[in-house]
Amino acid sequence: MTDVFTSEAPEHLAQRLNLPFKDYFLLSRALTHRSYLNENKDAIEDNERLEFLGDAVLDFIVADWLYNHYPEKPEGDLTRLRAALVHTDQLAEFAKMIDLGQALRLGHGEIQAGGRERNTLLCDAFEALIGALYLEGGIRAVDAFMVPLLIRVVDEIFQNHMDDDTKSRFQEWAQGNGYSSPRYVLVEESGPDHAKLFEMEVRIGKTPYGRGTGTSKQSAEKAAAKEALIKLGVLERR
Repeated sequence: MTDVFTSEAPEHLAQRLNLPFKDYFLLSRALTHRSYLNENKDAIEDNERLEFLGDAVLDFIVADWLYNHYPEKPEGDLTRLRAALVHTDQLAEFAKMIDLGQALRLGHGEIQAGGRERNTLLCDAFEALIGALYLEGGIRAVDAFMVPLLIRVVDEIFQNHMDDDTKSRFQEWAQGNGYSSPRYVLVEESGPDHAKLFEMEVRIGKTPYGRGTGTSKQSAEKAAAKEALIKLGVLERR
């Protein structure tokens, strides 16, 4: 039975993920959390500097891929998609997809506290891995590693995140087309106090653009903005 405190060797991780590492010390550093450094005096450096580098490399790789993968998408959509793809929870999910947690070099206390499954720690380690991969093989190596991961999740990310803040998107559309800011008007309120239903209308000036209903005014406003964006052809109806 494998010792819970034993980490996967960097050489094995590189082989398992087909990563082009020759400098296993660099890879080992990417996997080293500061808690390990505190308990092992022979360890030289943790992964925080590589994390800093990897963060910047990921921003570029994801932006470049989205720009080429979605040639029809406007800047606002691409920005929202990129933010979703480099969000802490999503980077942690990438780390889980490749079983990165088992390769991390953590202090005993961190392991006992569930560090191998903690999203913030996994996110940081994934960024550090990207930083190390960039130093080892350049941008092409990172691209070859990341693109299959992006392809696996981008459709779900698109569905889950692109419609999150329809009010902001409608506001952007109005400003971008020279209109005044939208305003939301309560059209109808129905139902008992414990189960209210609100219908809101979004207008620019006196012109109505969309209506929506919801169990709160805020959700009804979002629904109204979404309906407006659909009518304008900014969003597709699903």
